[in-house]
Amino acid sequence: MKQNNIPQQTHFIGVLLPEDITLTLEDCRRYMREAYGCKSGHGTPIHVTLVPPFRLQEEYSTADLVHAIEKDVLPKGLGFIAHIDNFDAFGDRTLFANVIASDSWTRLRDETVKAILNACPGCTKKDQRPFRPHGTVSNRDIPAGVMTDALQVMNEMQLVEDFPVDNITIFERKGSRWEAAVTLELGDNIYGKTRSKNPRDI
Repeated sequence: MKQNNIPQQTHFIGVLLPEDITLTLEDCRRYMREAYGCKSGHGTPIHVTLVPPFRLQEEYSTADLVHAIEKDVLPKGLGFIAHIDNFDAFGDRTLFANVIASDSWTRLRDETVKAILNACPGCTKKDQRPFRPHGTVSNRDIPAGVMTDALQVMNEMQLVEDFPVDNITIFERKGSRWEAAVTLELGDNIYGKTRSKNPRDI
């Protein structure tokens, strides 16, 4: 049953992952697609979500989101080194790369949500649950009863990696797909200077 009366979400905010980790997780998506027929979310670039999908009111635009992040988040130098420790799952519905939660992740999420709400009041709201960063491999269409086996296959890869959190990316809905519309460089003091991110073709 179609629910055409529900306004469609237009944007979400996330962190793109480095190319090497992205390629690994794309291989994991391919495995889930070939082994179990999973397709949900596979068109979206590999990322960690900071602000889940929301509907931006018509009086605002992506440019307003960019300005808010540039003004209120980027100057704080919130870049840091994050850590992936293998794979985990939310019940039977979502399989993901297990990004370890930290105060740095929570602060980046909180500052981003605050900036978006200041610029576009009412477009989203802060999730009151503890922030659980993760890089989704598959969700929604994972067949019942396969998660344990799928997790075992993934964890045999021993994906244990540090990676720089060096961007905030605004995703826009284009038809039925999410696309990375704008990627903003997130500076830090880890290297004694602002870190340059890998060029991204978006």
